[in-house]
Amino acid sequence: MEALAVRLSGLDPYVDGALRIVAFYDTLMRRRVDLPALARASAGLAECVAGIGLRGAGRTIRVGPDGREAPRPPGPVSGTVPVVLDEEEIGTVWLERAGPAGPLDEVLLDRLALAVAGAVERYGPARTTMADPALVELVIGAETDEAARARALRLLGFAAGPVVRVAAVRSPRLPLDQVGGAVCPGGPVKAARIGGVGVLLASGVDRDRFPAGVRAGLGAADRPDLAWREARTALRLTTAREPVLAHAELGALALLAEVPREVLRGNPDVAALVRLAGAPGDPEEEARGNGDSREAQAPREAREALDTLNTLEAYCAAGSLRRAADALHLHHSSVARRVDLIGRALSVDLTTPTGLTRARMALAAWRLLGD
Repeated sequence: MEALAVRLSGLDPYVDGALRIVAFYDTLMRRRVDLPALARASAGLAECVAGIGLRGAGRTIRVGPDGREAPRPPGPVSGTVPVVLDEEEIGTVWLERAGPAGPLDEVLLDRLALAVAGAVERYGPARTTMADPALVELVIGAETDEAARARALRLLGFAAGPVVRVAAVRSPRLPLDQVGGAVCPGGPVKAARIGGVGVLLASGVDRDRFPAGVRAGLGAADRPDLAWREARTALRLTTAREPVLAHAELGALALLAEVPREVLRGNPDVAALVRLAGAPGDPEEEARGNGDSREAQAPREAREALDTLNTLEAYCAAGSLRRAADALHLHHSSVARRVDLIGRALSVDLTTPTGLTRARMALAAWRLLGD
């Protein structure tokens, strides 16, 4: 790298400087310097205060160009770059210049951030939430022997003895590490994404702290592999009204997850609900479609299906027309008409206890089919 920098120095001063910075940090990383040494070297190279901040560890290092701890208060920050480890942002590095940023400050900060990530991984404290998916799979795998499971938990940072809680999570917007930090702020928590579903392993999970827009199923078993199976079942039965479900709350509904999909689909109540809801993606419905005319009707049909499901779910959850009307912000007579129409479409009297039970079971089966 140094020889390349010398050859290019006569062609482009910027390239020359950038390559020398890269070589400088490569040397520091080969020598395995720690965080204070990285801060001192960076401050000397930049000729201004250099800072390193680690979030989980609550550690901040600020060093002046003379190699001493920088005085407080901090000066104006001229540039920052996040420090990323295991796809998780664990901190920040920055420079404090009185004037504008230097032409090579961005290169310097990029290399400093990489060096800090390497030092944290080597020396700690690497308090990241995102974990190696292979280790997490060992913990929740049904075929894993107990010795391998215990070793994987130990490598993930969990002490022997206490039960590890398992959650299955779908979070379309919020990163999984932020979800884990929110629901288990005081204890160890590790996360990974496996098969499109987020896995949280934690010393404890506060279900009331799940952020809005996140759906989660919570396992109850002491063994992580059984708890993962329970958590996935609970996740499949979540709704917009109940975005977080614990498997222990499902009772007999959990048995539906053991029923083969073709058996669920063949049940008359479930089949009627599939037709009523429009069954997005259902192959039989698509085969009966007629191209452009169906596409033109799709927005209206989607709205009608959504109204139908919202009404049925609210009524099943509330158990009465008036409480369902309150939840939907509609007049109870409007809800009564909708429930009557839905009942006739399903061939079920929804005003009877038996009919309500059948509707609840059909809704749960429909959610499992749509997973």
